[in-house]
Amino acid sequence: QVQLVESGGGLVQTGGSLKLSCAASGRIFSLYVMAWFRQAPGKEREFVAAISPSGARTNYRDSVKGRFTISRDNAKNTMYLQMNSLKPEDTAFYYCAADRTVSVTSGNYNYWGQGTQVTVSS
Repeated sequence: QVQLVESGGGLVQTGGSLKLSCAASGRIFSLYVMAWFRQAPGKEREFVAAISPSGARTNYRDSVKGRFTISRDNAKNTMYLQMNSLKPEDTAFYYCAADRTVSVTSGNYNYWGQGTQVTVSS
């Protein structure tokens, strides 16, 4: 089992920044692909970014490329999402997820956090 806890969400104005954290416990963190997903009201959960177990490889959805940066610190069992130049359309509940293989499909991740709300005001 892997337990995940997100933090760092909040209310920010358009153009502002937030940094989300995802703290993991349980199985060996460094063996897992980690990812961020988000879900806005009335919409399906969508992939945001993922990072390989070593941190060497990352991928992003097109709409956040150049604005969001995913990273991880395996010594601290923590993953991060630095979000810059935030837009109102980034408003959503953000979830971290973990699994042994990379995927952009939420159904392929077995471990999830409880989520944290990000609200970007216009």
